[in-house]
Amino acid sequence: MQSEPFDFTTPGGRHVRARLDKPAGQARAYALFAHCFTCGKDNLAATRIARALAAEGVGTLRLDFAGLGDMGADHMPEGITSDVDDLIAAADHMRAQGCPAQLLVGHSLGGAAAIAAAGRIEGLKAVAVIAAPFDADHVLKLLGDGAAKVEHDEVHEAKVAGRTIRVTGRFAADLRAQDQGRRLETLNRALLVLHSPLDEVVSIDEAAKIFVAARHPKSFVSLDRADHLLTRAEDAAYAAKVVAGWASRYLEDVSVEAPDAPTDGSVRVSETGAGKFQVKVEAGGAVLMADEPESVGGMGSGPNPYELVAAGLGACTAMTLRLYAEHKGLKLTRTSVEVRHSKRKGETPPDLFERALTIEGELTEAERARLLEIADKCPVHRTLEGGSAILTTLEPHMEAEGETAHFDQMEGACAE
Repeated sequence: MQSEPFDFTTPGGRHVRARLDKPAGQARAYALFAHCFTCGKDNLAATRIARALAAEGVGTLRLDFAGLGDMGADHMPEGITSDVDDLIAAADHMRAQGCPAQLLVGHSLGGAAAIAAAGRIEGLKAVAVIAAPFDADHVLKLLGDGAAKVEHDEVHEAKVAGRTIRVTGRFAADLRAQDQGRRLETLNRALLVLHSPLDEVVSIDEAAKIFVAARHPKSFVSLDRADHLLTRAEDAAYAAKVVAGWASRYLEDVSVEAPDAPTDGSVRVSETGAGKFQVKVEAGGAVLMADEPESVGGMGSGPNPYELVAAGLGACTAMTLRLYAEHKGLKLTRTSVEVRHSKRKGETPPDLFERALTIEGELTEAERARLLEIADKCPVHRTLEGGSAILTTLEPHMEAEGETAHFDQMEGACAE
């Protein structure tokens, strides 16, 4: 699983911080996650559920609603209407980046926002709500004695789930204006309701109201033994597995078949449009992302170009040593290679690749020394050491040497 920044700007001009948790391989579908009232995109429940969904093949975007998480240190939520606008903007951004959200998951008040936003998200197939209230203004009950004050004060501070939240009369009015019953009746999406009978923050009676108000297809799953915030990792993982399994019958598989990537020895690199530098690298029937770190304006979503070169050197070294060990009958059990690139001012050549080998197995000192020599003979090592000619054309046409070329070079190194 990999997690990468996926920030976007709303039509109103507000910058929203978001993260996209992606499966290790191809994503079969994408989901959008709405966090709870006192939370943010990086709270335990949001992180665990998003990553667990990614582990099930569903790439999941989690974002900070206005006034919470990274979006506001003073923890002053703006309300359901603002949250809905953020979800719609996030869904639009996902669709523009080629990963349209078919599943919307909401936790607690985020579940209420998910129900409110569902009808306005293009291509959405299913909605899952976890520990969600039926009435959005249920959250005002969490304010205790402060519920009455918030109707009159411009700003009121309240303690909710151990966190101080600042709310306004406008926030309360926005909650009371939501007609969730009507939205559920006209949802026209598959609905899954997950709730714990032990939830002390939002009663399971709220889940019953949601379920009764909605039309089929709808399902209910009890998260027995879980608390409201799903603080136990196993509860979040279970909820995610249930959501992914349930949603699988409603979602369209958007994964791209591996044969789309070149298999003839060429490498295809194309911009994704996400961030400033991110590119998609397709080679050997596989796909990966390359990027620059956040410190220089990238999203840190993959290795940078020099790291890819270093990876090529490390991979070639390990492969060459394995082939040599098999030829010579050496008891080499495992090899790992760590490569670091740096620039040296005033030296020739200026580029330095430092390579550290870890060689495991029942080997003599002489055998280890020989393996060290063989590492210097790997084809990529020789290419970097000797330099290469580069021919650039406007319409790329590469006469690939074929899949056996690199293997033949390693064989030659082993024969020396």
